Amino acid sequence: MGFFIFLGIVVVIVLWVMSMYNGLVTLRNQVKGAWSQIDVQLKRRHDLIPNLVEVVKDYMSYEQETLEKVIKARNTAVSAQGPAAVSAAENQVTGALRQLFAVFENYPDLKANQNVMKLQEELTSTENKIAFARQYYNDTVMTYNTKQELFPANLFASGLGFKKEEYYQVPEEEKQNVKVDLR
Repeated sequence: MGFFIFLGIVVVIVLWVMSMYNGLVTLRNQVKGAWSQIDVQLKRRHDLIPNLVEVVKDYMSYEQETLEKVIKARNTAVSAQGPAAVSAAENQVTGALRQLFAVFENYPDLKANQNVMKLQEELTSTENKIAFARQYYNDTVMTYNTKQELFPANLFASGLGFKKEEYYQVPEEEKQNVKVDLR
């Protein structure tokens, strides 16, 4: 009789560890899937940038430095790996695009160009999708990391090969308050 009780306890513990392990695997795969969604949206953004530069370069012959910054930032972002590096590289892309769009103000013909307007709309839509993908990724990472920290999973998670994932961080310069001058 004692053997069956012992066997029952062992079976319950094994089933519990299997359940915990499967839950962590599921969450880890959700984190990878969420990161893939960020990658998909960033690729879309990266594909739109050369088209935008191509359309505007004829209008902006005096702004070569701005165009080169955009392309350089894009190329750096394409080769970045991991949340921290991608976040930093994408911040450079965002800054270069903001600078490019600010220069558009000096070119009324360019602002009225249908191709430029369409590409700006596409980029704006893509930026929204990227923001949503980042939020989903960070929510998934939070769930995954929390699951690993909760007792009793924290006793087994690292031993079973699970590691905490990095959050997608907003660069410090993007956290600063925007200054508005209405004079």
